[in-house]
Amino acid sequence: MAMAKPKQRYVCTECGSVATRWQGQCTDCSQWNTLVEEAPQTPFSAKHHLSSGGRGISFEALDAPTAPLTRRSTGLAEFDRALGGGLVPGSAILMGGEPGIGKSTLLLQAAASIARTGAQAIYVSGEEATGQVRLRAARLGLADAPLRLAAATSVRDILTTLNAGEPPALLVIDSIQTMHSDNIEGAPGTVSQVRASAFELIRYAKESGVALVLVGHVTKDGSIAGPRVLEHMVDVVMSFEGERSHQYRILRSLKNRFGAVDEIGVFAMEGAGLTEVANPSMLFLSGREEPLAGSAVFPALEGTRPVLVEVQALIVRLQSGATPRRAVVGWDGGRLAMLLAVLEARCGLSFSSAEVYLNVAGGYRLTDPAADLAVAAALVSALADRPLPLRSIWFGEVSLSGEVRPVAHAGLRLREAAKLGFDIGHGPEEGGAGDRRQGGAPAAVKGLRYHGIAALPKLVDRVVGAA
Repeated sequence: MAMAKPKQRYVCTECGSVATRWQGQCTDCSQWNTLVEEAPQTPFSAKHHLSSGGRGISFEALDAPTAPLTRRSTGLAEFDRALGGGLVPGSAILMGGEPGIGKSTLLLQAAASIARTGAQAIYVSGEEATGQVRLRAARLGLADAPLRLAAATSVRDILTTLNAGEPPALLVIDSIQTMHSDNIEGAPGTVSQVRASAFELIRYAKESGVALVLVGHVTKDGSIAGPRVLEHMVDVVMSFEGERSHQYRILRSLKNRFGAVDEIGVFAMEGAGLTEVANPSMLFLSGREEPLAGSAVFPALEGTRPVLVEVQALIVRLQSGATPRRAVVGWDGGRLAMLLAVLEARCGLSFSSAEVYLNVAGGYRLTDPAADLAVAAALVSALADRPLPLRSIWFGEVSLSGEVRPVAHAGLRLREAAKLGFDIGHGPEEGGAGDRRQGGAPAAVKGLRYHGIAALPKLVDRVVGAA
């Protein structure tokens, strides 16, 4: 009987959907040129059904005794914070980031730190020769660390070598796009190769209790390259962010099965490598003594850590009938357009004949919706050319009706501001969700006066100084 011809499959590298023929646009996620041909698989006969012939599995009660979760410190407190407290044995971590941002440097420092504690750490580089890695280690002052180093791309060779000895405490694969499995046809970096290589490495980590870190390339829009299923296979997905023109780097946890999501670790890139930043707020504040129009300080919240950042606005009046420009750096442009519309409709301010420029100092990217009030205060201050009070902070979400809505963890934001010497807080009149006292305002913070703002017209009155 003739064997059925294997069907061609095309897999989307963005969403993982499967198509039977190639097309320019993925029908599920609407992305262009993301369908990649996958190697054909051996046809599976219908008579080999899966309802028998297997091995019975045992079920357990939900309240069965479980061994406590143990963690191993990486030697870098900021790395541990982003992980939720340290490396969990048997966990798989996927770390992505722009080229040259410092992923290899961070993992080399962490692996060397673990090796110096007496535990075994292995660093496998598929992109660099061992000599290049040794040169970087010498530059970072890590040449004396008993770290085991190898340059390999074959998953079979790596796993055969690891199974012949004691499993290490940490295994770093740099990067997963360079790994190759001889069970699958195709060049390294293809969808099928990345998925198969990651599956074999993750299975080894789960069976042997090894903390596995996979370095992943990123696409031009900043998302991790390869099939989306890769992010579902691992326990932790981390993003190493920052502008190469700026000194700071942020390690952000996007998914964590063992800890809180959106925790961040802050590092500074220096000559001796990545150094930890204990007080990240000082990176994003100017430290000036004289107030300037168009500048507002916002207490952003990253996981459980408040970070104070400076929001800067500039308004330029146009004389001709040219179309005014709106430029945003570090914030959502659609959010700015909405806020300008609310200020015009609810407060009677005119931005239609002016160019608006908004910048978040230090290259920081804001995603917290509580930044609305700080941006509005900076815009009104720039428009009226009236500086905001020195050592004041602004936070709150603005609705389309112009009211200032409560946000989470208002007390935490105020305490961080008070710790850094700020003495005036402006925010929602009702305080923060889950952070209120009997009167509705946030709990009192020693040394800081709090002013509740119910709606944007009250903000305009406070900034401009109207009665």
